[in-house]
Amino acid sequence: MRILADQNMPLVEEFFSEFGEITRFAGRELDPQQLIDTDILLVRSITKVDANLLAHANKLKFVGTATIGTDHVDQTLLKQKGIAFSSAPGCNATAVAEYVVSSLLAIAQEDDFSLRDKTVGIIGVGNIGSRLAVKLEALGCKLLLCDPPKQAAGELSEGVSLDTVIEKADILSFHVPLVKEGIHKTKHLLNHGNLAKLKSNAIVVNSCRGDVIDNSALLNFMQAGGGLSLVLDVWENEPNIEQALLPYTRIGSVHIAGHSLEGKAGGTDMLYQAVCQQLGKPTTHKMADFLPQPEFMAVHLGTTFSDANICQLVHSVYDARRDYGLLKNGLNSEGFDSLRKNYPGRREFSTLTVKCSSTANAKRLSQLGFNVIEE
Repeated sequence: MRILADQNMPLVEEFFSEFGEITRFAGRELDPQQLIDTDILLVRSITKVDANLLAHANKLKFVGTATIGTDHVDQTLLKQKGIAFSSAPGCNATAVAEYVVSSLLAIAQEDDFSLRDKTVGIIGVGNIGSRLAVKLEALGCKLLLCDPPKQAAGELSEGVSLDTVIEKADILSFHVPLVKEGIHKTKHLLNHGNLAKLKSNAIVVNSCRGDVIDNSALLNFMQAGGGLSLVLDVWENEPNIEQALLPYTRIGSVHIAGHSLEGKAGGTDMLYQAVCQQLGKPTTHKMADFLPQPEFMAVHLGTTFSDANICQLVHSVYDARRDYGLLKNGLNSEGFDSLRKNYPGRREFSTLTVKCSSTANAKRLSQLGFNVIEE
């Protein structure tokens, strides 16, 4: 079989070499001619799978995206052509939630406040938003959950409106798919009409899709004296982002919130399982077979460990400020896509075993995602 795979997908050779020849491609540069005689296409969010791309796909049997989002794939077209499709829902949900936690703890440390005193509005309570809610509850945050589709379906009984989040939240974190039209449209959820309604010192986090926030309106608002603290992992018009926003950004990155080793490898693993099912073959590999050993494996907490030390523990595994340094120092010299392609590996909280004697600490740290052993 002939397999085309995005160059930024990890462990493709390890998982898929048994099926045939693997060719890598740059996500934004895939040519329709490359799909001639291709059996399996593995993409990420930057590759648009549409009629143009599939014009010469004469043998294609399977398309997989190693991402949670699927707005870049024309699933209706694939169904019409009899091409199987699979995504990777939840594969990097933990990684994105930990990106948000790391960022918020960094800002809390720098501005000398406790997250226990803050109300966080989570817009979008799917795989990522729901995991983030669990982690923020461990930090003592008050939560406002907003997910109109789930609320309309009766799946979120305590949900609130976006207007309520904008009015009451100290921190807003967006975790919605990009929906460009319809009753549950998410494009430009945050825009020139409601930016001024936010609390004057609110923290705004976007780690889902760049178009969820009107970047031009946001820039105008900040240039006019808006006091928001911005955490932006995603941007409109990637890779040609609005660089004028960078000076107003507290933490920024190149669409890598979900790029932990576990998150990226999890997407490849899920597509491998889907291909095996499609081909009627048994799964013979698992992600744990291929991941490297983490640099830090265990820590033993002293009896004086407290809330103030949680930030240190989180950042010992991952500090999102590192990624802002990579963005600022390398955007013009290397470019957005190159920074994303060469993103240095990071691990998830679960790779660190925490030994502690306090039941209260054990519960909170376990809820945050650490592997906890209570002694």
